[in-house]
Amino acid sequence: MLKVEEMSYAKFMSKANFEKALNSLIGIIQGISADARINSREIEELQNWCLLQSDFQHLYPFKEIIPLVKESVLDGILTQDEIDDISWLCNNYLQTNHYYDVVTSDFHTLHGILYGIITDGTINYKELEYLKEWLDDHDHLETMFPYDEVYSLLHTVMKDGKLDSDEERLLKAFFADFVDTSSSYNINATEIQQLKKEMNISGICALGPNIEFEGKMFCFTGVSNRMKRSEIEEIILSRGGLFNNSVTKKTNYLIVGAAGNPCWAFSCYGRKIEQAINLRKQGTNIVIANELDFWDAIG
Repeated sequence: MLKVEEMSYAKFMSKANFEKALNSLIGIIQGISADARINSREIEELQNWCLLQSDFQHLYPFKEIIPLVKESVLDGILTQDEIDDISWLCNNYLQTNHYYDVVTSDFHTLHGILYGIITDGTINYKELEYLKEWLDDHDHLETMFPYDEVYSLLHTVMKDGKLDSDEERLLKAFFADFVDTSSSYNINATEIQQLKKEMNISGICALGPNIEFEGKMFCFTGVSNRMKRSEIEEIILSRGGLFNNSVTKKTNYLIVGAAGNPCWAFSCYGRKIEQAINLRKQGTNIVIANELDFWDAIG
């Protein structure tokens, strides 16, 4: 028999799982319908979502949502009315149950969108336009992982108005970081791992970050074509900032030197970038900024 504490904990966790699953479903549906076309592989992924939640199918709201999703995709088509009905039912539950705050819920939805976009094995430009619009509408997520990384990546890929095969492969490798490929029906984990080996996706700088100095901790990596690192440190200190040669949880800004590298969105700058990315994944609010944005902040 479960102790009282264990029973409360189990109930506590189930509510969290419920909300995460529903936010993810909303995102998945948005992702697979982003290009206004839904194919058989995307339908299969929705059917798989129902299967993964089968342990909850006797509980509200899954006892209503799972049959609705199954019925909606039974004919191999998902209409806009069906999408709206599923989303409405999910939101109806989420509006009265708030285990997660708005930011966390939106990140669950973002992960679902990335999942939905890659679930059929391809990415097209229309899907990127939808994702970019979603990010613009949710800019309260700025500075948090992976908002800045995804936004910067999209900006770089979309600036020429087209999506080539290498860019598609790179996006697929990056988006898959936020998908449990072992639970996916169609996404091939082995293929994704191979893509990650081939594509360099670390070291993504924020776009036009707001850089403040007073009381903020800075770190620098790479090489500057304007000043020595010691001179950059002096400028930061003169403006009330702090400087450390190492990336830690106290770091507010990691400035990436621009010498010989125009900060291509997925360039690798080495160990400090990797440390900053890992800390951002853990929830530490570190802004990775290009040196050019640093000088703009200096004025």
